[in-house]
Amino acid sequence: MSESTVVARIGKPHGLRGEVTVRLHTDEPELRLAVGAVLATEAESGSGVPRALTVRSTRVHNGIWLVAFEEVPDRTGAEGLRGTRLVLDADAPEIADEDDEDLFTEAELVGLAVHTPAGERIGEVTGLVIGAAQDRLAVRLDDGRTGEVPFVAALVPEVDVAGGRVVVDAPGGLFDLED
Repeated sequence: MSESTVVARIGKPHGLRGEVTVRLHTDEPELRLAVGAVLATEAESGSGVPRALTVRSTRVHNGIWLVAFEEVPDRTGAEGLRGTRLVLDADAPEIADEDDEDLFTEAELVGLAVHTPAGERIGEVTGLVIGAAQDRLAVRLDDGRTGEVPFVAALVPEVDVAGGRVVVDAPGGLFDLED
């Protein structure tokens, strides 16, 4: 199976005609979500979400991207899409941008060792949680506990994909490390 890149995550339905809100995970939504674009989906097994969705329309309403798909004619169908990831296969054309050096895909982050600023290994990245205000790194600590760290420079000052590690400067209590 080829590696995929998350373009957006589908949120709640909007209106009655099948539109949904999306949380973007691309700097090129106009291109990736253009009318007629076909995006692969990643959803819970058995959810009934089609393997691919074709963009019927897009618009921005109060700063929120709304997307409708050919395969989803109404609000009921749109509700079933909630939480679905819209993805591009690794074979999809790349959009090069010199400002993209600080952007990372979930596939690049999962499996990276998590270290403190002092260099002590404390766990491993298990996922990227796309959030409304900011994304979060899902982390499994070496002692088995799990947590999420806001994926912002103040708390994740270093991401070294090639070196297989991230540095997390977690404030006291974030992982209850003082136990």
